[in-house]
Amino acid sequence: MDRLSNTVRPYAWGSTTAIPALLGVAPTGEPQAEVWMGAHPGAPSRISRTGTRTAATPDATPGPQQPTAEQPAAEPPVTEQPLTDVIAADPVAELGPATVEKFGPRLPFLLKLLAAGAPLSLQVHPDLAQAQRGYADEERRSVPIDAPHRTYKDANHKPELICALTPFDGLCGFRRPVEAAEAMEALGVDSLKPYADLLRAHPEEAALREVLTAILTADPAQMAETVTAAAAAAERLGGPYAPYARIAHHFPGDAGVIAAMLLNYVQLQPGEALFLGAGVPHAYLDGLGVEIMANSDNVLRCGLTPKHIDVPELLRIVRFEATEPGILRPEASPSGEELYETPADEFRLSRFDLSPGADPVDLTAATPQILLCTAGAPRAGDLVLVPGDSVFVPAGETTEVSGTGTLFRSTVVA
Repeated sequence: MDRLSNTVRPYAWGSTTAIPALLGVAPTGEPQAEVWMGAHPGAPSRISRTGTRTAATPDATPGPQQPTAEQPAAEPPVTEQPLTDVIAADPVAELGPATVEKFGPRLPFLLKLLAAGAPLSLQVHPDLAQAQRGYADEERRSVPIDAPHRTYKDANHKPELICALTPFDGLCGFRRPVEAAEAMEALGVDSLKPYADLLRAHPEEAALREVLTAILTADPAQMAETVTAAAAAAERLGGPYAPYARIAHHFPGDAGVIAAMLLNYVQLQPGEALFLGAGVPHAYLDGLGVEIMANSDNVLRCGLTPKHIDVPELLRIVRFEATEPGILRPEASPSGEELYETPADEFRLSRFDLSPGADPVDLTAATPQILLCTAGAPRAGDLVLVPGDSVFVPAGETTEVSGTGTLFRSTVVA
């Protein structure tokens, strides 16, 4: 088991206080948006490994090279290295044979602490076939991987799950066209009327597609005027319209403000979660949560961003269907593990609320794990964790957790 040293990502939308409050440290005044835990090549966690592991195998028989009382064992050297390098050196030992066979020689998930102090971009993710096709096409056309207009950074899909640690606001999936039309009409902005009329005039899929296309291809100057008028009306009306005024405050004139009105507004309470599958437009607005996702960078943006928006490709990826945002609440097992069920195989997220005096919980598994503490001071193996601490557990390593506090357990389905 290895304690992780993780990178904090200072994206502009990040809260300046939420992650420091969890860690119990003073804010720096700068945004702290995400803490990445895993083996993403962009910011891999680092570990200090002594060269010893507790494997779930019988103890070795002492041999003639074992140190004696007269010749004590030397302290093994401690080296810090990226988790990517550790896994690449021996994927089967670190990930387990089943994980490597199913996903290849890399950790298939990325775990994060995410702290939104302002809206993230309105976005969707491709499914696996779309990602493979899009990546191959851009590779064939020699689009540089770091080009601003590059859409596919890799050939993987990116299902994700966000679990709230504080009250957490977001947008997730299309609402029914008639509901979106009513919201636009209530603002009393003349330039929104054509969108509302389209939403009422066509079947669901066609209505949502036509209106999103019209919003994203509208004249920028005219759209800026529409957004300004809509934001003022939303501010005046308050209540269910207040979120759109807040979004417009951060992104004045952005077409994404109007696109956001097509989506369900969701408020999660601590412990509740949202699963976001392929083609579902979404945006996180405010709050602190634990996020887990397939290890991919493929994002197609719909708005609330100064970055490139590939409208034709976006319209191919988006699923134009109204959905009820399915808020997930964990299912508890006799062991005390509370599992967030999703259809993804790349990750499996669960939670333990550990109580004083309870028996240790055995987490030994044939798959790799990352454990994250979010409250209290639980013990993982020989390590005492505090909020924000995380550890990597190689496949097959004997692992018990105990003490008092909250631990999130991330692994794979293999």
